[in-house]
Amino acid sequence: MRKSRNVVSLFSGALGLDIGLENAGFNLRSIVECNDLAVQTARANLKRQKKDVCIIEERMDLDNIDRICQSILDDANLKMGEVDILAGAPPCQPFSTAGKRQSIMDARGDGFAVFLKAVRFFKPKYFVIENVKGILSAAKKHRPLAQRGPGFLPLQPEEEHGSAFMGILDSIEDLCNELDYCVSWGVLNSADCGSPQSRERLIIIGSIDGQFVWPTATHSVSGEDGKKAWATLREAFAGMNDEEPAYRDFSDSVSSYLQHVPPGGNWRSLPESMHADAIGGAHKSWGGRSGFLRRLSWNKPAPTVTQSPAAKATMLCHPKDTRPLSVRECARIQQFPDDWVFSGGMTEQYKQIGNATPVALAEAIGQAISKAGRKRKKGAHAKSLFCADPALLERIVKRPTTTLNPPKMRLEKDPEKAKLWLNKSRQGRTGFLKFEAYCA
Repeated sequence: MRKSRNVVSLFSGALGLDIGLENAGFNLRSIVECNDLAVQTARANLKRQKKDVCIIEERMDLDNIDRICQSILDDANLKMGEVDILAGAPPCQPFSTAGKRQSIMDARGDGFAVFLKAVRFFKPKYFVIENVKGILSAAKKHRPLAQRGPGFLPLQPEEEHGSAFMGILDSIEDLCNELDYCVSWGVLNSADCGSPQSRERLIIIGSIDGQFVWPTATHSVSGEDGKKAWATLREAFAGMNDEEPAYRDFSDSVSSYLQHVPPGGNWRSLPESMHADAIGGAHKSWGGRSGFLRRLSWNKPAPTVTQSPAAKATMLCHPKDTRPLSVRECARIQQFPDDWVFSGGMTEQYKQIGNATPVALAEAIGQAISKAGRKRKKGAHAKSLFCADPALLERIVKRPTTTLNPPKMRLEKDPEKAKLWLNKSRQGRTGFLKFEAYCA
């Protein structure tokens, strides 16, 4: 790999992915971002660091991406073939389990197609895509839970869980065959890479030299297998100077319940008689609901930092104080430098931090690419697409193609009728059987 080790970043946000790649020894040359406050954040920090980075503020789509890519080459003084890594995190809200799951039908779902078109333009030596884990189960067309089950039409293939991601993999497979890439995909937990945050993310890494590239975990829950133990929240906040923490406070009602929740607990830590009042309508819902009235533990990594630590279902209450995590505390967990400034009001600052890639995760990806780049011979896996984790692929294949509401929430409560309706859909995501898992 050339000494320049150039990175071009798309959908750059507050630059978490790019900071991590630079920590691994790469050189950020250009970013593209359409959110004006995220652009202001990038400009302010890059100017303070005296870095000469081309910044393009424009919304990318399939019609303008080639023009934008050419502008990157021109403005960053790069030649074709000098982009070592093309990196990006296409907008994840359409696929997030915390969102409305509008999936690929949401216009933001075009981000993957835009990114792959940019890969075709630059033909980078490597490319990196980061996204939410929820995309694995997203459908091309979302059908609300209330419209599934007896009394409704059977699912169409585009409404099945996983159909959106299968379509993305099909597009990546076409890219592999066209340009000889080897592409690996899977789920990585940032805590396994040294982040003080347990945040699972879909990662896709492509190598034009036919190399299988995948990071190796350096940490484990308790330090098993000779690895380091997961970093904790206490370690993340060590030496932090946040004397006047900026946060948007909980309501009086929420605070009154949180007073009874110990570090590491949530609504289930309250007396059972308080459960229904404490979490309202969610009490009749289903699932773990572990984020409701959640107070963090000092001795574990933080859960996923979201756009709003005061949100009901993804609450991040300070272990000691009865308040949401502050802006700087969230930034510490995501491992932004302490002098990194975020533009906009508090809400926008939280969003930029919550949308970012954990720096340690990005650095681990950069280190894996750097290691692969030191190999002089081309890899043996040109035109190949692999799941990096055979167990993950096996789980995906066995997962159901749809989910129904619990019987008490259905219009038709007869379980036999529900079974008949489900039997009209495919059992398991067998379409994923056509994809390979990597075996060393």
